[in-house]
Amino acid sequence: MAKDRVGAPSINAAIAALRFFFDVTLERPDLVRHLTTVHKPRKAPVVLSQDEVARLLEAAPGLKDKAALSVAYGAGLRVSEVANLKVSDIDSQRMTLRVEQGKGQRDRYVMLSPQLLELLRDWWRAARPQVWLFPANPMTARQLNRAVHAAKNLAGMSKRVSPHTLRHSFATHLLEQNVDIRVIQVLLGHAKLETTALYTRVAVNTIRDVKSPLERLGVNLASRSPPA
Repeated sequence: MAKDRVGAPSINAAIAALRFFFDVTLERPDLVRHLTTVHKPRKAPVVLSQDEVARLLEAAPGLKDKAALSVAYGAGLRVSEVANLKVSDIDSQRMTLRVEQGKGQRDRYVMLSPQLLELLRDWWRAARPQVWLFPANPMTARQLNRAVHAAKNLAGMSKRVSPHTLRHSFATHLLEQNVDIRVIQVLLGHAKLETTALYTRVAVNTIRDVKSPLERLGVNLASRSPPA
């Protein structure tokens, strides 16, 4: 019978509990000296091309879904951040969105594109939301997931897509546009630059534009005849 595999987060949580028990409760730190946490392998995120993002957003089943998914991509927000946006977070004068108490309990501002502002205005005129930008009191992560999967199916896409895929695509497309990675870090609300640097692994245009040192050798290898 196959055994269930225990993931790195579960192992690390157990190690943290053991450390607290022996170090704090029993006052025996020597017993946990050799306990080490397990590093979780970091997989490259799934990223959509700009054409795929356009197809996905156009296929959104309703105006509310289209507006919410456009915020996820256009501002690079997490699912919870989209769900918890308030009407008062929109600043059309400064063209920013205020993200209140994002991950790590930090507030931040992100850009609000003119096209996204017009879409949000269309949504407000249609639904007249009072407090939460995307009610139902507020919108849930599950509802946002359903909207993404519905749009994906309607668009006939085969890639694995989630609301977070739009955030990944936002960061990758900015990197491919040569936006400074530190600016992207601030927009995403990452505490560590190394988290943002993960997107350099999937920024295809950036990788493709790097000139290989082979090109700087100054010789035409293709013109040489193969050895007899």
